[in-house]
Amino acid sequence: MKILTIDDQQLILLSVEKRLTELGYEVETANSGKSGIAAIDAFDPDMVIVDINMPDLSGIEVIQHIRIVRKLEIPILVMSGNTNEKTILESYNLGIDDYMKKPVSLDEMVARINRILGNNFIQQYTETNVDTKIIGQFGVGVVIPCYNEENRLSSALFQDFIDKNVGYHLCFVNDGSTDNTLEVLKKLRKGNEDTISIFDCEKNGGKAEAVRQGIQYLIANKEFEYIGYLDADLSTDFRDFDDLVKTIGNSNFKIVSGSRIARMGANIAKESARKIISKSINFIIQAILGMPFKDTQCGAKVMDKEIASLMFQKKFITKWLFDVEIFMRMRKHYGKNDVKKLICEQPLKRWVHVDDSKLSMKDSVKIVGQLGQIALHYK
Repeated sequence: MKILTIDDQQLILLSVEKRLTELGYEVETANSGKSGIAAIDAFDPDMVIVDINMPDLSGIEVIQHIRIVRKLEIPILVMSGNTNEKTILESYNLGIDDYMKKPVSLDEMVARINRILGNNFIQQYTETNVDTKIIGQFGVGVVIPCYNEENRLSSALFQDFIDKNVGYHLCFVNDGSTDNTLEVLKKLRKGNEDTISIFDCEKNGGKAEAVRQGIQYLIANKEFEYIGYLDADLSTDFRDFDDLVKTIGNSNFKIVSGSRIARMGANIAKESARKIISKSINFIIQAILGMPFKDTQCGAKVMDKEIASLMFQKKFITKWLFDVEIFMRMRKHYGKNDVKKLICEQPLKRWVHVDDSKLSMKDSVKIVGQLGQIALHYK
């Protein structure tokens, strides 16, 4: 049987095609509503899986073409992050067979397809064939800056996350490492070329420039709705980062920033000396920003593509305090009152200090001077 899948996210199309092909279906993919409509005539599918939110023609328009214009009765399964009740009801009124809300697992998708088509392919597979991949609501590009990280990069954790989450793309930026970081990254990328990319900087430019270069690289990719960054040591848990993505995707915030606020129910572990220094520095940062952020320096943030393009266009004046500069740039662009409504500081459930940090205690002392530079530069 032939299935046509229409979605503007290439990462989703690749995963769906692979899974359904394994199950014996003949699969055709289309990355837009227009190309999807063209494929209906050329491919003559037995079933159509379609997303709702697409840039040229919406999924609703594709459904209207199938049901009203072409008067076809082929099964239609909607798989979308659009959870608007009006849209869902309109889809059913047009005659769809089922509506799956992202995030959704590939196995749930297969079960629904088999129920609609009356097939039993999924029953032929043992538990070892269960696919735990989750198709996310959004396309997300994540920058991970790396400088001499060969001994701290947990390839297994990154691999596991990519294996289980469809819609994420990891961009590792090798910031002029002098050890074997680049070789470790190349090994990790092998076989994951669609979901992992490497941006290699010949010279070390510091974390701020590494993140900026990575974000500019991801901005060029149309399939990412949101772009963020995460520390290579994964001191912030992937589960927490995914929570940041869910928050920004279901709100009007432009930036959602992780916050390592110690509280009941959270596992936040810091070295005692760092904890004291962090509090002192954060007091100064709040005074400079004129906004009550509890933790600007957490290395886990996600933002919409428009903000990423605006805030990361120009080089930062510091190598480590670019997070503060982002908020200063936001304040300058939107104004103090409005920017408070656009940035969400979300407490993390887990954060653990990882040994061998690149930021030494001596660097911490220099931070005060750099904060003074920021205050003058963005005045």
